[in-house]
Amino acid sequence: MIRKTRLMTIPLESIKMAELQIKTGQLKSIRVARKIGRPKLAKQVGISERQLAKTEKSETAKLSSNTVSRLSEALQISTMTLTGEFPVAERDLQPIKKPKCTTGCCS
Repeated sequence: MIRKTRLMTIPLESIKMAELQIKTGQLKSIRVARKIGRPKLAKQVGISERQLAKTEKSETAKLSSNTVSRLSEALQISTMTLTGEFPVAERDLQPIKKPKCTTGCCS
């Protein structure tokens, strides 16, 4: 005997992405210390420069977990540092060192 089941259709508008609250002061201080401009970081993360500026000006911000993940990857820090679960370490406030490889295999 074969049982047929019905699939539920859920409108995309009703699906809410997981959001994380970040400490925007930590975001800005790390970005500045790493010498990454707002336009460059926004482009790497896939958000507008205006959205990044607005985020940095607020005390805290709720962003999708995907955006927070891309921010932490671009800044080369832990996501938990952005959320405030980890403190900002001294190494987080150093410029990102570019690889010395000239062939392009390491970047």
